[in-house]
Amino acid sequence: MHKVSIPDDIVARARLQRGGREHLFEILDMSRVAHIIVDLQVGFVAKGAAVEVPATRDMIGEVNAISRAVRTAGGVNAFLRFTHDPDEPIKWTSNYTGYMTAPMIEMVKEAFSRGAREWELYAELDVQPQDLIFDKTRYSGFIPGTCAMHEQLQARGIDTLIITGTLTNCCCESTARDAMQMGYKIIFVSDANATLSDAEHNATLISMTTIFADVMDTRHLLGVIETSTTPALALAG
Repeated sequence: MHKVSIPDDIVARARLQRGGREHLFEILDMSRVAHIIVDLQVGFVAKGAAVEVPATRDMIGEVNAISRAVRTAGGVNAFLRFTHDPDEPIKWTSNYTGYMTAPMIEMVKEAFSRGAREWELYAELDVQPQDLIFDKTRYSGFIPGTCAMHEQLQARGIDTLIITGTLTNCCCESTARDAMQMGYKIIFVSDANATLSDAEHNATLISMTTIFADVMDTRHLLGVIETSTTPALALAG
């Protein structure tokens, strides 16, 4: 698991912006909360995977604990799958031309096309029939025309997102940034996101802390959920 390190001056600046509060969201209306589990697919999690992120395997327990708590409290779990789709109407020409070598492009196409083994969600995830699963063809799950998640969340009255998954500094960060700018409140979980190095992980946590999200660890978040199990409690807060 990553060694989390957010400089004291960053924490102090964030508190100043928030009127001295350490956290933005301490009571939630769980009927309006969705836990977004980003790209915890075989191709990112398994040993020897196409885009192996070893730290993901250390946080599956945290992700599952959050999923169970959210489900029990009346919230929604939504699993995202990074997907290569040659037939998508909005072509991602920049990514599949200048940003990667030809062998890397072929690797991504093979690993993350629908139905491929590495495209599937990692088997150790706690996924239940009532949970939602969305395919996305961009790093963010909120690019119009590339993922159906926003419309489905809006239909359910969701206004707060808990972000976990991989890669911290790519798909998780992109999803969180876009969602915040679309009006969602964001909780970014420090020990339930993972990437390829502590430096990259902490760089994202710094950006999240200062601008985009309320950064919490799993233990703190579970406490928040426990005290927010009903809409009545949330309204009372």
